[in-house]
Amino acid sequence: MGWFLLLAAAAILSSLYVALVAFLSARYPETHWDWSALDWDDIAFPDGFVWGVAAAAHQVEGGCDNNNWSRWENQTAPDGTPRISRGQKAGRACDHWNRYGEDIQLITELGVTSYRFSPAWSKLEPEPGRFDDDAIKHYHDVLDAMKQAGVTPMLTLHHFTHPLWFEDMGGFEKEDNIAHFVRFAERLFAEYRDKIELWCTINEPAVFAAAGWFQGRFPPGKENAQLTAEVLANLMTAHVRVYEAVKAMPGGDNARIGLVKNIFQFDPSRRYHLADWVVARTFDHVFNGAILACLKTGRFRVRVPGQIAVERDLPGASASLDFVGLNYYSHFHLRSQLGRDPWFRFVERPGDIQTDMDYAIYAEGFHRALVQIAELGLPIYVTENGVADARDDRRALYIRRYLYAMSRAIDDGADVRGYYYWSLMDNFEWAEGYDMKFGLYSMDPATLERKLRDGARAYTMVVQASRELD
Repeated sequence: MGWFLLLAAAAILSSLYVALVAFLSARYPETHWDWSALDWDDIAFPDGFVWGVAAAAHQVEGGCDNNNWSRWENQTAPDGTPRISRGQKAGRACDHWNRYGEDIQLITELGVTSYRFSPAWSKLEPEPGRFDDDAIKHYHDVLDAMKQAGVTPMLTLHHFTHPLWFEDMGGFEKEDNIAHFVRFAERLFAEYRDKIELWCTINEPAVFAAAGWFQGRFPPGKENAQLTAEVLANLMTAHVRVYEAVKAMPGGDNARIGLVKNIFQFDPSRRYHLADWVVARTFDHVFNGAILACLKTGRFRVRVPGQIAVERDLPGASASLDFVGLNYYSHFHLRSQLGRDPWFRFVERPGDIQTDMDYAIYAEGFHRALVQIAELGLPIYVTENGVADARDDRRALYIRRYLYAMSRAIDDGADVRGYYYWSLMDNFEWAEGYDMKFGLYSMDPATLERKLRDGARAYTMVVQASRELD
C-alpha cells in the first residue's frame, strides 16, 4: 500500500510539473519565425515616421574627464586587470565636441532627420549648483547647427555618466541626492526648451543599476543584489520627479518626456526544465517586470526571497510618460545552477547568429518587446537598436530583419513613432572600449576618420523608401 501511495504521489507531482512547464511555455513563448518563408521587403511605416541615429556624450565627445566613468577607466579591478577591455580609455573619443558640425552633416547624408544625444552633465555642472556658461553655449551651438541642417533633437538627460561630485556623495544610491539631478534637469529645460521637444530622463535604468551594482562591470563596481534594487527604485523616483518638475515649469506642457527602457528577454535554456524557468522569470521580474509594473500602477516592487526586498509607492509614475523609449538588441538564455555560486549562467543556443557583443541576432524578440511595451498605451520611440559587427558581414542582415519585425509590430497595433539606430559612428562602448563597432560610419580612433559602411546601406535604403511614400 505504501509503495502504491508513493507511486500515486509521484505521478501527481509529475503531472503538476508537466502542467506548470506547459503553462509557462504557453504564457511566455519564445517566438521563432521561418525567415526563408518571409518577404523581408514587405514593410511599411506610418506617415511622418521619425528616422534617426543615436549617440551619448561620454562615448563620442571626448574630454569627459570629470565624471564617474573617467575615474573608472583609470582604475583596475581587484584582480589587477583593467576595468576597460585592453586598458582602453575614452580619451578624445570621436572628438564630437569639436566635430559636431561634420557629424551633423553625416547624419543628413544618411537621409535621417533626428539625432538622439546626451549632454555631459559633468561639463555643464562641474561643481554642485555651478553651471559652466561655455558648456551651456556649446550645446546651444550644437542645437542651432542641428536646426539649420533640418535635424530634430532628442535629448537624454542621464546616459550612464554623471559628475564626480555626484558620484562621491553616493550618486543614485541615496534618495536624497535625486534633488541634484532634478536641479540639473530644470536648468537644461530652462535653457533649451525652445529648441527641444523630445526629452528622455534616464537611459536604461535596469542596465545602469545591474552593471554597476550587481555585475560590477560599470562604476561603482559593486556586487550587491539588494543595493541594485534600491538604486533601481531611486532611478525610477528620479524619473518621476524630473517629469513633474519639468511639467510644472513655463513651457513644460509643450515638452514630451519619456523614460528609456531597455528590454532583454530572459528565456530558459531548457524549456522543459522548471529550474531554468525559475531563473528566467526571476531575472525578468527584476529587470523588466518591476519597471513596467511601476509605470502602470505607481508602485515599485522587487522581491526575490533571500536576495532582494524593495517596495516603494510612486503614485506619479503611472502619469509620468508622454512616450516610452525602447532600446532593444537581443535576448538571453539562462540555465540554472542551483546550489552553486552563481546560481545561474548564460548560455548560447547552437545555430544562433552571434554578434560581436555576443548577442544573438533575434529580431523576433524585437517584435516581442514592442508588443509588450505597447501595453503601456503610449507612443513608442525605438531609441536604440543596432549591431556590433567589425567585419560588417551581419549588419545588413540585422537591419533588414529588425526593421521587418518593427513593421510587423506596427501592423499588430504597436504605436511606434520613430526609430533611432545605435549608433551614428563607432565609439567608446563602455567596458568594451573601442572594440565593439556599432557605427553606421566606421570611426578610426587613431585618425578620427569617418567612413560609411556598406552594411549601413540597408538602413539608408529603407529610410529613403519610407520618405518617398510620405
